[in-house]
Amino acid sequence: MPAGMSPSRPRLSRESVLRGAVAVADAGGIGSLTMRSLADALKVKPMSIYHHVANKDDVLDGIVDIVFSEIDLPAIGGDWHAEMRRRASSARAAMRRHPWAIGLVETRTSPGPATLKHHNAVLGTLRQAGFSVEMTAHAFALIDAYVYGFALSEATLPVNGPESVTEVAGRMMDQYSPEDYPHLVEFTVEHVMKPGYDYGAEFEFGLDLVLDGLARSLQRAAGARNT
Repeated sequence: MPAGMSPSRPRLSRESVLRGAVAVADAGGIGSLTMRSLADALKVKPMSIYHHVANKDDVLDGIVDIVFSEIDLPAIGGDWHAEMRRRASSARAAMRRHPWAIGLVETRTSPGPATLKHHNAVLGTLRQAGFSVEMTAHAFALIDAYVYGFALSEATLPVNGPESVTEVAGRMMDQYSPEDYPHLVEFTVEHVMKPGYDYGAEFEFGLDLVLDGLARSLQRAAGARNT
């Protein structure tokens, strides 16, 4: 570098600032995301960030929109059961990549374009499938309650993948008398501690129950209209 010249600063944009914020939250949780920690991660002065985002709320709105942009959009007019299943699985995957988002994605009051597009696609898919407005509200709430609830359980389990289940379960069992909790012991030994057990595999089973239940409700509603 020629004498007298200072190192070039990173070129910032709104996109790069928000992507940097996602990286900070992914690494340390949403509590670690401040304007200063974001500036440090981007290797810029904090005031430089304000040329691209208004404040921390603007950052939070933006990173939530990034999460929604990563979730597969259901195809309006497609098979609603398959589309909702694909969308739910994609949402769960996004929550696994960004566990800080689980409690944040539905809290923002200034949704971005990806968030609006996502919600419109979910609503449109259900309405085109024959769900009434009221049943669409029930279905949307039920599916998301299951997806986000499962994602929260998955993110807070005291295990790090299937390979650690046996060790953690064994330590927990050592803390109590097996005779006092026979059903818990049976479940742990005959299911949880078996090779290959993965709590995450329960997601598909529960999701199918939710969607199948909605399908039956849709059929009942259609039958009632035809009588």
